[in-house]
Amino acid sequence: MRFSKHKQVTVFGAAICFVVVFSLYLMLDHLQLDHSKNNPSSGGQLSVLQDKIDHLERLLSENNEIIANIRDSVINLRESVKDSKRVLEAGNMSQGSLEMLPSPPLVVPIDSEDCQFSARPYTKSAGGVQMSDVYDLLAFDNPDGGVWKQGFDIAYNENEWDQEPLQVFVVPHSHNDPGWLKTFDDYFHDQTQHILNNMVVKLHEDNRRKMIWSEVSYFAKWWDNIDDQKRDAVKSLINTGQLEIATGGWVMPDEANTHYFALIDQLLEGHQWLERNLGVKPKTGWAVDPFGHSPTQTYLLKQSGLSNMLIQRVHYSIKKHFSSQKTLEFFWRQNWGDTDILCHMMPFYSYDVPHTCGPDPKICCQFDFKRLPGGRISCPWRVPPQAITDNNIQERAHLLLDQYRKKSKLFQSKVLLVPLGDDFRYTEALEWDQQFQNYQRLFDYMNSHPELHVKAQFGTISDYFEALRSSIASSTSGSLALPVVNGDFFTYADRDDHYWSGYFTSRPFYKRVDRVLESHLRAAEILYSLALAEMRRFGKSNNFPAVESYKLLTAARRNLGLFQHHDAIAGTGKDWVVVDYGTRLFKSILSVKRVMVSSVHWLILKDKQTFSHDPSNLFLQMVSLSCQDLQTMPMPIHFAHYVYFLAILAPSSPALRSLVIFNPVEQARTSVVTVYVNRHKVQVLNSHGHPVTAQVSAVWEETNRASTELSFVAQVPALALAVYQLSESQELHAAAAQYVFQQQGKHLSVNGAHQFRVSTHQDPTTPFSIENAHIQLWSSPYTGLLERLKLKEDGLEQQIKVEFAWYGTTSNKDKSGAYLFLPDGEARPYTPSQAPVVRVTKGPVFSEVTTTFTHITHTLRLYNVQGVEGQSVEISNSVDIRGEFNHEIAMRITSDLNSKDRFFTDHNGFQIQPRKTMRKLPLQANFYPMSSMVYLQDSGSRLTLLTGQALGAASLKSGQLEVIMDRRLNQDDNRGLGQGVLDNKITANCFRLLLEKRTPDEGGGPSAEAALILHRKGFDCRFSNRNTGLLCTTTRGKIFLDKLFSELMVKSLTQVSLTLMHGSAAGQSPRDVSLKPMEVSTYRLELS
Repeated sequence: MRFSKHKQVTVFGAAICFVVVFSLYLMLDHLQLDHSKNNPSSGGQLSVLQDKIDHLERLLSENNEIIANIRDSVINLRESVKDSKRVLEAGNMSQGSLEMLPSPPLVVPIDSEDCQFSARPYTKSAGGVQMSDVYDLLAFDNPDGGVWKQGFDIAYNENEWDQEPLQVFVVPHSHNDPGWLKTFDDYFHDQTQHILNNMVVKLHEDNRRKMIWSEVSYFAKWWDNIDDQKRDAVKSLINTGQLEIATGGWVMPDEANTHYFALIDQLLEGHQWLERNLGVKPKTGWAVDPFGHSPTQTYLLKQSGLSNMLIQRVHYSIKKHFSSQKTLEFFWRQNWGDTDILCHMMPFYSYDVPHTCGPDPKICCQFDFKRLPGGRISCPWRVPPQAITDNNIQERAHLLLDQYRKKSKLFQSKVLLVPLGDDFRYTEALEWDQQFQNYQRLFDYMNSHPELHVKAQFGTISDYFEALRSSIASSTSGSLALPVVNGDFFTYADRDDHYWSGYFTSRPFYKRVDRVLESHLRAAEILYSLALAEMRRFGKSNNFPAVESYKLLTAARRNLGLFQHHDAIAGTGKDWVVVDYGTRLFKSILSVKRVMVSSVHWLILKDKQTFSHDPSNLFLQMVSLSCQDLQTMPMPIHFAHYVYFLAILAPSSPALRSLVIFNPVEQARTSVVTVYVNRHKVQVLNSHGHPVTAQVSAVWEETNRASTELSFVAQVPALALAVYQLSESQELHAAAAQYVFQQQGKHLSVNGAHQFRVSTHQDPTTPFSIENAHIQLWSSPYTGLLERLKLKEDGLEQQIKVEFAWYGTTSNKDKSGAYLFLPDGEARPYTPSQAPVVRVTKGPVFSEVTTTFTHITHTLRLYNVQGVEGQSVEISNSVDIRGEFNHEIAMRITSDLNSKDRFFTDHNGFQIQPRKTMRKLPLQANFYPMSSMVYLQDSGSRLTLLTGQALGAASLKSGQLEVIMDRRLNQDDNRGLGQGVLDNKITANCFRLLLEKRTPDEGGGPSAEAALILHRKGFDCRFSNRNTGLLCTTTRGKIFLDKLFSELMVKSLTQVSLTLMHGSAAGQSPRDVSLKPMEVSTYRLELS
């Protein structure tokens, strides 16, 4: 179950939740704005949605009692609407149906089949590799491996390739970060455009030369600035196979912090650009620089039509283990299904030339011809490359071939991949000549000497995979059986105890802005799609800014895509580069708001003829005002916390405002909306004129000074707009919140809140308590921090404590930085220098406890609404550590759940990965990326922390969750950035804490497998077998399963121990089995 934070999404407890994602790739050349013709496919998306609703209704019909209750509630609601005489006319607005949303049933009918997925254990394939097992197996001791420091010595026999020559594919590449030490634009102007310009010329000089490119963001920018002749030359290179676009995403994305919506968006943007401009469909993924690898990205590539992929940044101990087992090439499969993609793991330290030709970087560096004497870079091993001449070619070729052969010993096949490149390589024409001419001489020598048994050539990454697959297919002995791998490759370490778990949290402010833009963009695309469909239905567009809006959406998608780059959302760029990313994100948020305003304007009008787009005088306004702006409006309104689309209509009178709320999710929502107001006598009416439960609260500009806000419960159908009226009133219709203040040892004075009931806490020993219909929680009277939580439905009560803690950095030479987390031991409790101010708010819409510490403003809030939003605790932490030195601040949640060393984190908001805290690893190795949630559980309960932004999380003790919220580090961590992290901002971290009772699993429903238990009896043949009534004959103990299950096919059959607890060494069993007399055998059987 998944939430978004701050009223983003409310998900009811249903068995199947389908996500409606409008991915707007309405290419400009396909955009039809001729409304003289009816479009028969208009509303196609809505018809699909209707089909889903119809299916859901069919499921609901299975439970007559629930349906009857829903029907009765709808009838009652209709009658109440008919009886109402207070329906407001809101002018020229289309409000849709006047029916209120029916209350959801208390119990949602769930088909038993829908429970099967979560009941399945995470198991490895027969003969496969589960990464959690690998972690259990390894010692992580890091002995010195010789020339290959993190590996081992490699030996071979000269005649190993006599029967099958070694095929070597040298793949030239240039890794172009779309921002890191320079901004995206600066890199393009200084380096990237020159690389691509030289590529066109140099590849055409020799058709044996090849090159791969990955980042479409750069390629698209370059394409827009070249002429048709150069474009034709590029297409020619692609058609001849000399140039390959690998992966084809807008960027090479980070795989730890990204959400899968954004991963899909950047992949779509790149692929659609390639198809539109080059007619290219990428076949192979190329990910040499993301700092760890997620199976979510693997699945998305597979679903995008790619068949192969390459990864590089994997823990050095994992690389060593896979190398020793010759499993560096494998089929990567999801934990939950057969979605294999062929994957190549690079074995050595880096993707640069010294670490790609073979195990000895001192030798490989001598074949990086950009480092020839006289150049700007040299080999750190102080043995420079030599230009290849007739005098040295024999010695040089044998030296390089020795490295190729040693590297090939780490793989099962005789096909070898050798990348040739590094960051921003091939900028100058000279480097193209140095690399390609010298390597071609080496290739010509090797290929002309058959006694070497090698064929070396330039190739693309897909050339390599095609040869590999051909080698696998031609293997007659079955020796090339690549394993299946399940799991992920986090947390990455490149040497020693240097774990890259710091970037899971670095620059959290921008990680939060990323999610805000992501949610706004999705809402804008849905509204824009609906508006276009409506225009086609009505056959008129007036002056609706369709093309302008499309361009704004495209730019926003590309800016969001750019931020998914592994040095952007990771928070590992230079300060000014981070500012450039942030500027793009903020501009895109403003742009998508413009799209939403124009789209909602069209959708909400009853008479479409009256639509007129005037950017200088908008009919609708997005509300994004600062507190200072509130004084300029007759009745100013500001939205607090609500991330999705909200707009206000231009006032028909100074005392009346119409509020338009959009629900961009696929389910009806009941959620709390909060707006700023400048007076407390305000009434909220729904579109039927019925008063809505509302609460007037104080907005505390300081700990004890306040202005006013209004909160009410809004109901909006799926993918729909709702209109609410806010009007001035002579009476107090909205209930005023009540406040209790306390600061230990001090007397507080509260100003500017005369309309509220305010008191001070009299008993400093009694915990504060707030509650709603679902939850009651108790907080410390001194700190206001959570101590206990109770679920009212079943009386489940847990000790759940929230506290904060500091991490410092190690005193060793290498310290924490943007990438690395190198703490100085366990975290120390956060102890504020003075007693915090605790404020308790109670009201009919929400109640909360807010504590103001020196570095943190912490809020626990309960909403008085039905559904999941009312069943969880909203946690908001506003963090400010700008005055700290080498400190990282964490929130720690300690419970009495017996989770032992197990916990669970999500991958990219898409899937869940089981984790195990390992004492043999350093503390920093046990932190993992948390994109949307982390949870722990025991047999009776589950405690989930859902997050509105990506952060690093761990469970260092049983029953405990820990989240790093911000990091301020005063030094570089020697990974190339060249600076610390000192650009901290006040950052709001948003969470929901959900405690759920867990039903013990006692078999639940049936699995996909059956236990087949066979017993061969021992017969005494000295007696007559006449008239036994048995319709069978003896078979010498042989059982033919296909005949036994004549109507079904045997999908799999695996022999196990009698009670299914232990597997057989034989693994998968044959279709026909044989038993000895009196033998009993058990098999796992799956039929289809």
